[in-house]
Amino acid sequence: MISLAPPRLNVFKNIMVLRKMSNAIDGVKKAYGAYKKLQEANRISQHFSNFFEPVVASTQEELSGVQKIRHDVFCQELKLFEATGDNVEVDFFDAYSSQCLIKHTRTGTFGGSVRIINPRNDDDILPIEKVASEYITKTEYLPSNFDRHEVCEISRIAIPKEFRRRRADQFKGAAQAAINTDTYSEEELRCFPLIAVGLYISAAALAVKQGKKHAYFMVEPRLAKSMRYIGIKLIKIGGEFNYVGRRAPYYVNYELFCRDLSPSFKYMMDQFLKKMG
Repeated sequence: MISLAPPRLNVFKNIMVLRKMSNAIDGVKKAYGAYKKLQEANRISQHFSNFFEPVVASTQEELSGVQKIRHDVFCQELKLFEATGDNVEVDFFDAYSSQCLIKHTRTGTFGGSVRIINPRNDDDILPIEKVASEYITKTEYLPSNFDRHEVCEISRIAIPKEFRRRRADQFKGAAQAAINTDTYSEEELRCFPLIAVGLYISAAALAVKQGKKHAYFMVEPRLAKSMRYIGIKLIKIGGEFNYVGRRAPYYVNYELFCRDLSPSFKYMMDQFLKKMG
């Protein structure tokens, strides 16, 4: 009688070999995928950095640029606040805030601004404490639970209309299109959708530089959801309320931010940290 054991054993060995080969191929694919992601991260960051850079406002010209952008966006365009005769938008919290700008390097114009509110002592409250404290239901995230010097709030993100036009708008022929192709090249226009990302990353980089560990936002839930696209996963810590539109309180800490940020924008943040010294 002929034994069938050896053929079965060979088949088993062949299956094991094929599995090992498959695992090896999967490993190569993963390694290649990681390499491609790193390449893409470098490409996105480098492309943006070719035309834009983060600026921490320190001169009067830069501070005036922030105030003008905020006035144009919040007062004139969105009508959230009353317009002023001197075309500036400021409030009580600016007294202990840092202002960031995204600068178009070739023209020197500013493509957007954002501020970080930095309490120095117990009397320096955050806007979220003044406006939304009664809506915060996850009390473990209350700013008062943390060292005052380690909390901040990100607010007043604003992008001028001329920097919000997508490249596709060039071909619509709309009279109100603010982008001038004689001023901005197609390569520059491709960066415009990344300006908002650049503002969030610049705010995060500056917060890290200032030793902040806990950041707060009051934003529309839809905006908070869209921020997940780049890996900024905010924790909703309370219910919605009306404050210059529908808002909700959100929180993120340094560890969560660094853990969830997508590879492309981690690279961008590293670049911004270097530029901010």
